[in-house]
Amino acid sequence: MKLSVIMPVYNREKYVGSALRSLLRQCDDADLDIIVVDDGSTDASAATVRSLIKQAPCIRLFQQDNMGVTKARNAGLKQLLPETRLVSFLDSDDISPAGRFRVDLACFAADPDLDLTYSRMTLIDSIDDETLEPAADSHSITVRGIHLSAGIFARDLVERIGGFDEDFNQAEDTDYLLRVFESGPRFLMPETVALYYRRHPGNMTKEKNVPFREFMRAIHKSIKRRKANPSLHAVDGIFDFKDLAHWRFL
Repeated sequence: MKLSVIMPVYNREKYVGSALRSLLRQCDDADLDIIVVDDGSTDASAATVRSLIKQAPCIRLFQQDNMGVTKARNAGLKQLLPETRLVSFLDSDDISPAGRFRVDLACFAADPDLDLTYSRMTLIDSIDDETLEPAADSHSITVRGIHLSAGIFARDLVERIGGFDEDFNQAEDTDYLLRVFESGPRFLMPETVALYYRRHPGNMTKEKNVPFREFMRAIHKSIKRRKANPSLHAVDGIFDFKDLAHWRFL
């Protein structure tokens, strides 16, 4: 089963090479198609990606003017191959742990009607860029959080849900996942760690109220959808919702 992984990139020359290498080390576990959408980077991100394409033709690079991560993800969805059967995502500053695809793809092999696996994520503050594992002195916490990379989606499910809502500049991933689970997919929640989410200053918005506001807007849209259409499912018990103090491990 071909697995397409969509990676939007904007000015991530420091991290994108490691993110891609973390996928490439799993080529024996999955028939990978890696779709990189460079969203108008002004640094050497695209050159870093091209250097890896020479070694790994399963990486495909597409470039566009800077239009934001939501449109970049939608651009990636438009590049799915006809033979793609599974879809996942990885941000260009995060890491896909070794063995993740082997474990989760076995779930799809065992159940042809499965729509989705939704696994766990580890938030970390330091990665060993040689081993692509958490550094010895890294602080970390593992949760079932809200992150696209935690999911592997059947192609049929992706086509039923449609693209990302371009009304969102942030929290488009929250909105997408809520729409996925509202649809009542056949899913499993393995204990696999699906990604190492790399905490660093560059992934923190300077407008501290924006993420919360956009998150709440996604929740509100979900409530409105379910009120208008009672056949949609409530999204309960999927994510670990914690207070902010719980996440302060740095």
